Amino acid sequence: MKVNELNLDHWSLESVWDWVESTNDVALSVEAERSIQDCRNYLEERLKDPSEPTIYGVNTGFGDLAHTRVGSDQLSELQRNLLISHACGVGDDVPEEIVKSMLLLKIKALSKGHSGIQLQTVQRLVDHLNARVYPVIPSQGSLGASGDLAPLAHMVLPLIGEGEVRVDGVSVPAMDVLLAKGWKPLTLGAKEGLALINGTQLMLGYGVMAVKRLERIAQWADALCAWSLEAWMGRPEPFEACIHQIRNQVGAEMVAGNVRQWLEGSEWQKRPRQQVQDPYSFRCTPQVHGASRNSLQYARGVFENEVNAVTDNPLIFPALNQILSGGNFHGQPLALHLDALALAAHEWGSISERRTFKLLSGKQGLPAFLSSNPGLNSGLMIAQYTSASLVSQNKQLCTPSSSDTIDSSNGQEDHVSMGANGALKLWKVLDNVEQVLAVECLTAAQATSLRNEPGMAPRLLQLQEAFRAIVPFSGTDVFLQPQMLAAREWMFSQDLDS
Repeated sequence: MKVNELNLDHWSLESVWDWVESTNDVALSVEAERSIQDCRNYLEERLKDPSEPTIYGVNTGFGDLAHTRVGSDQLSELQRNLLISHACGVGDDVPEEIVKSMLLLKIKALSKGHSGIQLQTVQRLVDHLNARVYPVIPSQGSLGASGDLAPLAHMVLPLIGEGEVRVDGVSVPAMDVLLAKGWKPLTLGAKEGLALINGTQLMLGYGVMAVKRLERIAQWADALCAWSLEAWMGRPEPFEACIHQIRNQVGAEMVAGNVRQWLEGSEWQKRPRQQVQDPYSFRCTPQVHGASRNSLQYARGVFENEVNAVTDNPLIFPALNQILSGGNFHGQPLALHLDALALAAHEWGSISERRTFKLLSGKQGLPAFLSSNPGLNSGLMIAQYTSASLVSQNKQLCTPSSSDTIDSSNGQEDHVSMGANGALKLWKVLDNVEQVLAVECLTAAQATSLRNEPGMAPRLLQLQEAFRAIVPFSGTDVFLQPQMLAAREWMFSQDLDS
């Protein structure tokens, strides 16, 4: 089997996505192994010195117990106790794709050579990836500082034979799998437990994988605007390049260009229009979609920096002969953008629902609720209700998590990011937005079929025909839920050339 090398190079988000989706095994590069071992050797030499002062989390307690020194003969027990005491997560399990990304991102951070972890410990994380033995991680319990303590504790419990893992989708006790594979539970050395559970990998894992979903949402939102505009017989002027060039907003220029490409070759767009202007949900799409794209692009850079960061504590600098306590585990840089992305995603869904509403209004030569026989048939009336419900829920979910903080550890950890809550909330918002866009897809396709005229933009016609192979035209009322779910699956299982 081909092996992908986990190296110290700069990782892009695309490289993380590729590793998450790959079925190949992974292996630490020689450079990564050397970096890990050199740092561990330095830490062990420091601990041999009887005059070594207290080092937080290495030979002391944790949080507000940092003033309590722990004897050298208890350092391994200290690290084990840290893992089992911090595994306090509850709630739904973290999705497997996020768990896999968390493992990869933790390995990446530990390989930088500032964490003091043993090579065999990092190798065991690699073993879990290669064996497709994924830890069961409850999603709730992290404050986003000192990193994602509870979720990461659950992630690494199997290393010491505790907790649960999922094999082929089934949850089983970790020790059962260790025995079956001949893996001995690890005995953690000084600082290792802290290195494993300090960090931002839950927040970051969700953020990195959310960006992938958001980029697909951005593609589809522009295509759907063009599709709905075509079906509505809307005006193309708001998408002219000159309008957006004089505002200097890159996202809006990109969206307008995408819509123009989708409409290229349309005979429908050449027909005279009765309306002087279209509603904002059509006319202002470049400004709304573009603002969300701007937020996405900025967050992308922040997340990529974090992918290549070291976020545990304390940090070891062998070249500087220093071990320093800091706050790199604090999730604020991620938390702000997780909140911003939830709002950006919501806006794609919010304006989509408005376009759906307009297409069902019985105007522009289209029948009410896009029913061939309105009255006897309700058409897509209630599909819009579903979209409205999801959009309303997203409005509530978009309250920023990062605006909150709660004292923890007896006041020692007195400002936290709540970034993990922001990450979970974002994931739910994305679920809702994808379904809202799927309803617009269903609506635009129905309106287009009712037009039943030649001259539609060729690229949009290709979408229409491809969609009709999945969801047929409805001349009378049908059971809509399967069509709505099929639309979402069809859309978000593929990328678009935008």
